[in-house]
Amino acid sequence: MQKTLSSFSDRLSKLFGDLTDGSRKLKVIFDNFPGGAYGFELMARFCYNNGTIEITPSNIVLLNHAAHYMEMGSNSSAKLNLVDQTEKFLEGINYWTWSDLLQALKLCQDLLPTINSSFLLDKVLDCLVGRLTLPTMASPFTCSSNNSSFQFSCDTSSTCSMRNNWSQTTWWFEDLLVLNVNSFDKVIRMMMSQKLDHAAIFKFIVFRLKSRYFSVTASEKCKITEVAINLLSLLDRSSLSCRGLFDILLAVSRLKNISKFYALKLEHLVGSMLDQATLDHLLVPSPHRNHHVYDVNLVLRLLKAFFLEGSTMSRNQLKKVASLMDSYLIEVAPDILLKPSKFAALIMVLPDSAREFSDRLYHAIDMYLQVC
Repeated sequence: MQKTLSSFSDRLSKLFGDLTDGSRKLKVIFDNFPGGAYGFELMARFCYNNGTIEITPSNIVLLNHAAHYMEMGSNSSAKLNLVDQTEKFLEGINYWTWSDLLQALKLCQDLLPTINSSFLLDKVLDCLVGRLTLPTMASPFTCSSNNSSFQFSCDTSSTCSMRNNWSQTTWWFEDLLVLNVNSFDKVIRMMMSQKLDHAAIFKFIVFRLKSRYFSVTASEKCKITEVAINLLSLLDRSSLSCRGLFDILLAVSRLKNISKFYALKLEHLVGSMLDQATLDHLLVPSPHRNHHVYDVNLVLRLLKAFFLEGSTMSRNQLKKVASLMDSYLIEVAPDILLKPSKFAALIMVLPDSAREFSDRLYHAIDMYLQVC
């Protein structure tokens, strides 16, 4: 066994040295062997088959990782080396099915941070994103047995049925929930570099947060949220949805350990789109209910963020925000816990020129004075 394996593996050859008669018994333990026992079995099968093995999309990741781990490349004494064979097979990755790519993605993530994982992962992610930019995306969920790079196959009829319920631009959202935080960051950046529609990217980011928020730990929630906020800031503003941003903002308000830097970054992003908000968006419960019912401090910060966009703000945008704030003032005025200083701050944050009429403002002030 030692002689057979070492003839293909430079790593084992170095360990066994000049051992040829098998009289010495050595016990070799490999920690974190790629794929564990199954990965070793695949590697051994290659050696015992005289340097041949059927390579498929389902085993290529383990074979490639095992080959690099065991130093079975061109430097080994074997004429048929596993590294070259697996990398040659990878040249045809563009012809893999969508399901093949997803399976490879899962394996790559499971094997990180072993040797060569990043290279393979990037290759798989790049191909996945490339599929999403193909012109044939108009009908991506057609079932087919053809493994052409311009078609996507479904594993079962039920999968096809499920995907037919998705819109043309969001069918892949659920498939890519398998992405871990680092892969998620890479994929979004690849999507932007390959000119994928920013509106679709935004929807996916929001979908990813909502879908995984209740199944991960608090620290994982903070990590994925911070990554998402950073990515959102790179998207075209016109592609962002105010409702989606407020959904993320509400989730962030419940996280205790999120970095203040990212929380403020999100607030600035939301504030810049305040003219598209509705009253329901602003009625965020206060984190300190003994102070006031709604998070007035958050609204004040959003307003300040909105005015930071001053040079690009139109008269119409200002009027919309003023109308929104009058509605908000009427809503919070009956709160007996709201301090006069906070109520006054909500009134004074807007310039006088923002309002054409002050009837609703006076109505809010009257309501507040009645409960003071």
